Amino acid sequence: MFSHIVLGANDTEASKKFYDAILSCLGYEAGNQLESGRTLYNYGKGVFFAFTKPLDGSPANCGNGSTISFSAESFAAIDAWHAAGLKNGGTECEDPPGERDFGGAKLYLAYLRDPSGNKIAALCNLSD
Repeated sequence: MFSHIVLGANDTEASKKFYDAILSCLGYEAGNQLESGRTLYNYGKGVFFAFTKPLDGSPANCGNGSTISFSAESFAAIDAWHAAGLKNGGTECEDPPGERDFGGAKLYLAYLRDPSGNKIAALCNLSD
């Protein structure tokens, strides 16, 4: 359904350190930081995640009620993702990593705020 997701970042160096650390826990390579400051994480077949300073020059801010979630293969990967995020400039939000029931779907989730305040998650579906 989605081709790409781009988040705003106020400090692209801090964001790159953060996202390189957490995404490596999920098996992804370091992002490619362009001269513009935009950083891309390519997942193949035209799908990518990126962050950038807002093009209008205003500060980046988080979307209230918005969450971007990354798929993970295991509890261990999610726990490592969460720990790496906290160690690299992320902050706690919501409950600690753990199992959740979403209307019959059993999930293992962890949430963080990135260095610019964007709410992100890592998720492993236990119902599969």
